[in-house]
Amino acid sequence: MPAAVVGETAPAVSVRDLRISAPTANGWVDLVRGVDLSVPYGGTLALVGESGAGKSITARSLLGMTPPPTVVSHGSIHVSDLDVTSANDRALHTLRGGIIGLVPQDPTSALNPVRTIGSLFDEVIRSHQRLGRAARRKLVGAALDDVGLRRDVLTRYPHQLSGGMRQRALIGMALVNDPSVIVADEPTTALDATVQAQILELLAARVAGRVALVLITHDLGVAATLCDEVNVMYAGRVVEQGATVDVCNRPRHPYTAGLLAAAPDPATGGVGMVPIPGAPPAPADVVPGCAFKTRCPRRTEQCDLMPELDDGAQRVACWHPLDEPTGGDASP
Repeated sequence: MPAAVVGETAPAVSVRDLRISAPTANGWVDLVRGVDLSVPYGGTLALVGESGAGKSITARSLLGMTPPPTVVSHGSIHVSDLDVTSANDRALHTLRGGIIGLVPQDPTSALNPVRTIGSLFDEVIRSHQRLGRAARRKLVGAALDDVGLRRDVLTRYPHQLSGGMRQRALIGMALVNDPSVIVADEPTTALDATVQAQILELLAARVAGRVALVLITHDLGVAATLCDEVNVMYAGRVVEQGATVDVCNRPRHPYTAGLLAAAPDPATGGVGMVPIPGAPPAPADVVPGCAFKTRCPRRTEQCDLMPELDDGAQRVACWHPLDEPTGGDASP
């Protein structure tokens, strides 16, 4: 069991009514609105949605790393019994890389180009553990074995590795201090299908039974491969929430159905894809009511009011979910 785990009766990650705000010329606006998340130890949760949906900034708030000038303006965040929203700098240092291992989206920009992979591994360990050189080498060797990399990568620079190898190195660094939570931000972006499958298998094997995983992805197919639960985000809000198998097989929100229809199918080479018309609102735009209404084929006048997540195992924030008929104008 990871040393960072304090008590397993509480979830590894608990987020309640999270609001993340940013200043604009017209005052403060909410980029993330009323998000609730809960991930147990050994659980896997995906945040899914298009760019600008609020996935990454929500995930980074778990590490106390919302980018300035954005701030957590409301709600609570607890990770392994640590109250992140009130944590001091010392506690946040322990959190980042110790309690939470972060796998960034872009391995090229995430790795220092003038440092060897070995020196980067060493820095990650020394930031959180007081160990001698031999003990550090043992930890690095175990991490490399976990991610399927040979020892000779330690003397190489990032540009000397393939994209898949760089991503594996980042995952190894995220895991080397035995965290209790992993946040993986689009960990398979720009990787070919074979390497993508290997990375997902690697994360699944490491997480199984003991480590909580929060995965950020725009691809419901990736979420279905790896995660137990999915939260579909649109314009800073969770619009559908439930077991991944249920959400992917029986989507209730029109946006979720649109994401599934727009996903490429390797078996058909992309034939039959149906893109969602229009574009999501800019993060700072305030849309009265349901933000998806301008793109939704089931919209009615009722959609000018904000729907809330309903109750049940598979929750949806929609006045006209797909498992219910709509009597209004459903024209595009």
